[in-house]
Amino acid sequence: MSSLTTKRITLASDADLLPLLGRNDENLRLLESQLALRIVARGTEITLRGEEHQVQQGTRILEELQARVAAGLPVQAAEVRTALRVLAENEGADLKALFLDAIAVPSRKKQITPKTLTQKRYVDAIRSRDVVVGIGPAGTGKSYLAMAMAVSALTQREVSRIILTRPAVEAGERLGFLPGDLYEKVHPYLRPLYDALYDMMEPEKVQTLRERNTTSEQMKMFLTRLGFNSRMVITGDITQVDLPSGRASGLIEIQEVLKAIKGIQFVYFSERDVVRHELVSEIVRAYDEWTRATGRGRT
Repeated sequence: MSSLTTKRITLASDADLLPLLGRNDENLRLLESQLALRIVARGTEITLRGEEHQVQQGTRILEELQARVAAGLPVQAAEVRTALRVLAENEGADLKALFLDAIAVPSRKKQITPKTLTQKRYVDAIRSRDVVVGIGPAGTGKSYLAMAMAVSALTQREVSRIILTRPAVEAGERLGFLPGDLYEKVHPYLRPLYDALYDMMEPEKVQTLRERNTTSEQMKMFLTRLGFNSRMVITGDITQVDLPSGRASGLIEIQEVLKAIKGIQFVYFSERDVVRHELVSEIVRAYDEWTRATGRGRT
């Protein structure tokens, strides 16, 4: 028979419990359901009861979340799920480094932090490398975190401008047949990146950005324009390639061409890094399995 254990966490008398516990103790209830624990909060004392290993995990998560609260960062159900997901992937993970890694952006609405271990490696790579390539499915934060790092560098005067490019992926219509001038043709393809900018900066500070299409030749052209005191972050999903038949994907090609160059880091995301609705991870996994089984899908 398994044995139960009890652990008590005593917080400082002036600790603000609401951000830690959540509205109607929703953070505690989430930990209870996911770790099969019984958690009771009375005053500044939190008691956990359950299997020893689960109690240890719950205690560690609460202590790390309290450190986040003390640092002035928000704690919501998303952060609790992040902690659970990270420890399930790697029990020795440094939760403190993950939770306290806030990316400074002008927006007063939110704090931007990595949500998975891969996202943390990605952010660290952008800080330390001149060229970073993030590859993985939609919803893993590749573009959003890259934009956050760029905006942070701009507002802290580490860079003087952001140069943003994005391939115009044609979905059902040829670009040349779309109405309007070049800007009007490519603007819809920049929409996700504009959305990220508007989420982090005041609208009047968002500058007009330019777009390029990334074939193999254009990828080489782009990479060879890296200037002094500049950094590049290239993101994409190699399962979503809409180039004409016979045209090589620059994103697929550079994995072989550049893999041995020091100073360039590739970061690979998977469905475990999807930080949208929980079902998105399952949808991405299902499509991957279907593609492998049937040989169909866009390649």
